[in-house]
Amino acid sequence: MPYMQEFYKRLTLRDQNYSVIRTMNRGSLLLLFAVAVCSAFAEQARFDNYRVYEVYVASEQQLETLQYLEDRPDGYIFWDSPVQINMQLEIVVPPHKYADFEELSNRLNLKTRLIIKNFQQVVDEERPAKSARNFGWTDYYSTNQIYAWLDELVGRYPNVLTKTVYGQSFEGRDLVAVKLSQKANNPGIFIEANIHAREWIASATATWLLNELLTSTSASVVDLAQNYDWYFIVMANPDGYEFSRDSNRMWRKTRQPSSVLCIGTDPNRNFDYNWRNGGASTNACSDTFSGPTAFSEPETLAMANYYATVADKIDVQFSFHSYGQYLLTPFGFTGAPAPANNADLQQIAARTASAIQATYGTTYTYGNSAQLLYVTSGSTNDYFMGVHGTKLSYTFEFRDTGSTGFVLPAAQIIPNAEETLNGLIAFVAEAKVLGYL
Repeated sequence: MPYMQEFYKRLTLRDQNYSVIRTMNRGSLLLLFAVAVCSAFAEQARFDNYRVYEVYVASEQQLETLQYLEDRPDGYIFWDSPVQINMQLEIVVPPHKYADFEELSNRLNLKTRLIIKNFQQVVDEERPAKSARNFGWTDYYSTNQIYAWLDELVGRYPNVLTKTVYGQSFEGRDLVAVKLSQKANNPGIFIEANIHAREWIASATATWLLNELLTSTSASVVDLAQNYDWYFIVMANPDGYEFSRDSNRMWRKTRQPSSVLCIGTDPNRNFDYNWRNGGASTNACSDTFSGPTAFSEPETLAMANYYATVADKIDVQFSFHSYGQYLLTPFGFTGAPAPANNADLQQIAARTASAIQATYGTTYTYGNSAQLLYVTSGSTNDYFMGVHGTKLSYTFEFRDTGSTGFVLPAAQIIPNAEETLNGLIAFVAEAKVLGYL
C-alpha cells in the first residue's frame, strides 16, 4: 500500500477509536480522564534526541496533512500551527518518528531544514544558574517567587506602586497586576506577558523592565518612569507556566480541562473579538484551541474585565511573546481591515526595530500580524484595539529566530530586556512626534 494511503488509514483508525471513546459511559470516561491526568503529572517530560525541523508550507496538500497531523500528533510537537499556505513553522520530531517524518516529507515534497539535533540538550542548557536563590535575571523563576518579588517591590515603593489581584486562575492562583505611577494624569502603557505558558522570556523581560523603571538613573528611563503610568501583568497564565516548569517544558495553554482527553485552551485565541475567525482550532487537543466559547478561561475573562476598568487611561498596549524577533500590529483575523492608523503603527514599529537593532544587532521584522506571520483570532491585541479602541497595540515576539526557540538561555534575559527597553524609548519618542502621547 502506498505510504500516504497507509498514513491516512492510521489517522482514520485513530478517529474511529475517538468515536468509541465518545460513546463510553460517564464512569468510564471519568476513570479514563483520571488516568490521563495522573500520567501527565507522573514525571517531567524529556526530549532526548528530539529533532526540531523548520518546515515551509507551499501547497494545500501539505497544509491539510500538517493540520491533520497537528490535531493527532502522536509524538510530534508543533511550535506554530499550520494555518495557511506560504508560511514557515517549526516541528519537533521524536526519535520514533524520524523515518515517518522523512518519508512524509519526501512524499509531500515538503521543504524542511534541521535546526536542532537534540532538543533536550537545549532544555538542559537553558538554566545554568538554576540554583540561584536571590531573585534576579540570571535564571527563570516560579510564579510564587515572582509574586514574592512583586510584593517586596510594592512594600519598598508604596507611593509609586499599586498591586491589584484582578482574579484567580483555574487552579486558584492569583492573577496580579501592578501599576507604576509617579504623578496624576499620565498617559498609560499596558504590558501583559506570559499568556503562553512556555514563553518564559516574556515574564522575565517584563519584571526586568519594571525594576529598571524603578531603579535606573538614565535620563531617558527616568522620563519614562515619571511621565507615564505603567500597568504590568507579568504572569497572565500562571497555571500553564507552572506546568511548563514542572511537567512539560513545551506546554502552551491554560490548565482547565477542555475535553475528556485534553486539557487547556490557547488563551490568546480566547478573547471575544472576532473569536474563532481564522488561525484558531476547534480541536480541544490542539495548541491553538480557541476554547468552547469566548472567555471560557477564567484567566482571559479576568484580564478583559480588569482592562475595562483602566482602558480609558491606556494609550499603548504591548503583548510580550516569543519567539521570532517580530513586532506585530493588529488585526490578525481573517479578512481583517487595516486599522485606520496603520501607517502610523508601521512608522512607530520601524523606529522601534531600529533602536533594538542598534543595541546588540538583533534584527526585528515588523508589520501586520496576519500578513507578516499568519492569521490569528481572539488575541489580546485585536481585542484591546477592536473593543476598547486602544490606538497603539503591538505584540513583541522576542529572541530568537529558532536556534533555541521557546527555550531561550537565561544568559540572554538581560540582553533581550536591554534591547527591548531601548526599543520602548524609541517607541515613545516616535509616538509623541505623531501625537499619540
